[in-house]
This record gives sequence, structure tokens and C-alpha cells, in this order.
Amino acid sequence: MNLSGRWIVITGASSGFGAAAAVAFGQAGCHVVLGARRLDRLQQVAESAVAAGAASVHPHVLDVASTESVEAFATWLAGITPTVDVLINNAGGAHGLDPVATAQDADVEAMVQSNFIGLIRVTRALLPRIPHHAGAWILNVGSIAGHAAYEGGAAYCGVKAGERSITQALRLELNGTGIRVGSIDPGMAETEFSSVRFKGDDTRAAKVYAGVHPLQAQDVAEAMVWMASRPAHVCIDEMVIKPTDQAAFHKVYRRA
Repeated sequence: MNLSGRWIVITGASSGFGAAAAVAFGQAGCHVVLGARRLDRLQQVAESAVAAGAASVHPHVLDVASTESVEAFATWLAGITPTVDVLINNAGGAHGLDPVATAQDADVEAMVQSNFIGLIRVTRALLPRIPHHAGAWILNVGSIAGHAAYEGGAAYCGVKAGERSITQALRLELNGTGIRVGSIDPGMAETEFSSVRFKGDDTRAAKVYAGVHPLQAQDVAEAMVWMASRPAHVCIDEMVIKPTDQAAFHKVYRRA
């Protein structure tokens, strides 16, 4: 399917997968709508998407943890385009790596709000604008953390497992509309993820990727474009994408 001229909405677009997706869909000639909390970073991403060849780029403040912000974003978007061809629910992230015994409420609540409730908020707000039977997409960014748990990851693994369930339920609910629903679940990827998880401790974050060739944000963005560009009768329900060095959470090859 040719994506040129289609309208793409990307949440969490100020960095990582979202920023890379803005450029990748821009290269495909799409109209790109970007939402995130950090408007200054969003403006920089918008410039990159324009340089990549986007048909148009529209950045706007969006906090998926706030119903008011999501509704304001949807109202603003209605003044720009009547339709959304591809919705990429990318906003989220991990906060902390504490075991359940010492988990901080603020960290847990932040993950639930952004990864879980935020996903429902944005989808609910924009669903009326997604056309039926036109090859439209709702593509949710999950994680391999939604497939298996690990120590210190109870809350994050929980919300990502919840993302998988939301995606699967929505797929059932929209069956017959022609709207495709799927999830892309990356493994180890070198973005701001670990820096955010460790609250700005970049030294600790760097150790996560030591000796490994991890995924880069553009690897995941290219996969998103591939999924979105399949023929309208093809739905990639779920794609798990990991670096070659990572066979599983507990099995990562590290060079000396």
C-alpha cells in the first residue's frame, strides 16, 4: 500500500521510536502529526520529518496521562484533518527497576498512566476519525516485556502485558470495520529508555548495552512503516523484534 499523502499520528514523538517513526513516515511522503509533552524536542523532530520529505508536519503538545490534554489534542487535530489513517500509540516508558517489595507508587502510577490508560485515552479519542475499509491502522508499541516477566519489572511487564490485551481486544472489537490493529514489541533497543528508567543515571543506563549490538530506533521505525504499508487485506497482528544478540531476556550475548 502506498502511504504517500496519508495522515499518520504518532504519540510520544519527541524521542526514541516516536521520533524515528516521524522521520520514517516522512520519508514515505506522509502527513505526520506529532504529539508529546516536550514541545521544544517535538519541534526539532518536526524539522527532521520535513527534511525527510513529509507532505506536512504538525507538532502539538500531548500528555497521554491527562484526559484533558488528550481531548484538547483531538479537538486541535480535527481542525487539521478529518481522518487519521495510521495511529501509532508509542507514548510510554519504564520508571525504576525496584522489586515489588520496594516499588514506589509514583513510578508505578506513571507507568500505568502512560503505557496503559494513556493508550485507551488516545485510541478512544481518535477512533471516530479512523476510516473503515481503507487500510487504516492502529499500531501499538509494546515490548517483549509484555511476553515474559523479570525481576524488578513487575509494573512495567504488567502494563506491557496489558497493552497486548488491549490490542487483542480492540482487534476483536473492530473486526469487520477494515481497521487493522496490531502491536510491535521490541526487545533491547538503545534509546532514552534506560536513561529514563534509571532517572537520568546515564552511566547505569550505558551498562545495559555494554558489549551488545542493540536495536536502534530507526530499526523499529522501519518495521512500523513496513507493517503500515501492507495491502489493506493484510494485518500483522503482532511483530516481535529483537537484536540478534538477544535471544531472550536472560540470554544476551555480550562481547568482551
